[in-house]
Amino acid sequence: MLNVHAHPIQVHLVALPLTAWGLERLVQTAHPRLELAGVAASVAESLLLLERQAPPDVVVLDLDGEDGTGSLVVLHARTRAKVLVVSGSRDAALHDSVVLAGAFGVVHKSESPAILLKAIEKVHEGELWIDRSATSRIFMELTRQKAAHAKDPEKQKIAMLTVRERQTISAMASDAAAPGKVFAERLNISEHTLRNHLTSIYSKLGLANRLDLYAYAHKHGLNEAL
Repeated sequence: MLNVHAHPIQVHLVALPLTAWGLERLVQTAHPRLELAGVAASVAESLLLLERQAPPDVVVLDLDGEDGTGSLVVLHARTRAKVLVVSGSRDAALHDSVVLAGAFGVVHKSESPAILLKAIEKVHEGELWIDRSATSRIFMELTRQKAAHAKDPEKQKIAMLTVRERQTISAMASDAAAPGKVFAERLNISEHTLRNHLTSIYSKLGLANRLDLYAYAHKHGLNEAL
């Protein structure tokens, strides 16, 4: 049973409607320890909501409804909340990449509701929700990244980009002046999604704007189509 504290843990959910429905009711069963702070169907919608309200303590993100870890990077960069990911994937590499991208842990959808509630509480306390084997893998990857960064920091930054982010850079490197709507249509995504991709790209590459991205892409050969 969860301990009752004076101030409930504020939980914000980011999941597609069917999954969100179940998560919302699970959080409600843990009241007053947990309190629902908001529900959004996507990271883009979540960021709009969070601009108008106090930041939650924990964001529970259903990664299965998002375009890879790029959305997690955006969420992590734009909110101070601790992010806990839920996913139906058993891919250890994906779980590791989620933590490396800033999440505090991953809960598989086959786990019991009690496990998810416990994970939310532990993440709120600042603990990582990962097993020992994942801890070892992540430590080794961080060590490898640190060594690679020392040798070639730009190559390491580029290695962090997802395929979709590389495609976005390639498209936008073709014309520094075209409006975002043109690139969104070319990539068959919404302008909201394009902005999310750009926020993630800027964060990973240490850039400030599209002009910086245009110059960086041509300097490092990212303007070529994948």
